[in-house]
Amino acid sequence: MDKLRQMEAFVTAVDAGSLAKAALQLGVTPAMLGRHVDALERRLGAKLLHRSTRHLGLTEQGSVFLEQCRKLLLDLAAAEELMSEGRRTATGHLRITAPAGFGRSHVAPHAPAFLAAHAQVQVSFDLTDRVVDLVREGYDMGIRIGNVLDPNMVAIKLWRNQRVVCASPGYLERHGIPRKLSDLERHNCLAFNPQGGQVGGWYFQDKGKLVTLRVRGNLDCNDGELLHRWAAEGLGLAWRSTWEIQAELLSGALVTVLDDYAIADYDIRAVYPQQRNVPAKVRFFIEHLKQVYAAPGYWVM
Repeated sequence: MDKLRQMEAFVTAVDAGSLAKAALQLGVTPAMLGRHVDALERRLGAKLLHRSTRHLGLTEQGSVFLEQCRKLLLDLAAAEELMSEGRRTATGHLRITAPAGFGRSHVAPHAPAFLAAHAQVQVSFDLTDRVVDLVREGYDMGIRIGNVLDPNMVAIKLWRNQRVVCASPGYLERHGIPRKLSDLERHNCLAFNPQGGQVGGWYFQDKGKLVTLRVRGNLDCNDGELLHRWAAEGLGLAWRSTWEIQAELLSGALVTVLDDYAIADYDIRAVYPQQRNVPAKVRFFIEHLKQVYAAPGYWVM
């Protein structure tokens, strides 16, 4: 940094024609600017300027060194401009992972519009319900639904969401409406199994505490869309996100139960590894999704 400051002082002094004018341009005192030039000459072991109270003149060595300094400072300015442009312009290969159902319906379909505005970006999607290690597997960002607990990740809320228990009116007419969590024991629960038929629990808020319940039913699956369809067909209760069932809730094809126990903070978030400078391709895609999701009527299409 000192070397660059010294060279900048030298070039500015030559261009301005005096230490006083150069100091004014750089926002320092003439004495400080003179010390920078002195330090440069000492470091180089060469006299660069002939100085008097009214005039500055280049020595022969100073003339040669001046051109090298100009080139170096111009290259530095160009490099800084390139980095600044990189923050304003999205470029490169953007690798995104998202839950299969949500990614298929609400992430990947919005890539073409993003690419139309950012032609220098290539986008790749990995749509999977597996929780992906973004850093180890080389992804730029991921979409997560629910709590994000990894302290090494930055999480940006894209849209509000809840997890609710739902069923068709026909199912509830035949089997009754559950009023408390213990009532789930006598209902056919359509559960998500992440792998190998191991059914995960359903999460609820009960008197300020998080409660996990193991549920049972005659159907389970690792595909959320199929669980959604089974619930609409009256085959049982399902624990689904509001983004997924909004249309059926509005039409009455599905109704929610146990609403007093629902987890409110189960939002849709974009996550990416903590880093000092977030790539423009990541920042701009996140902003693109936020604008899409905030459009009036989007979630009730």
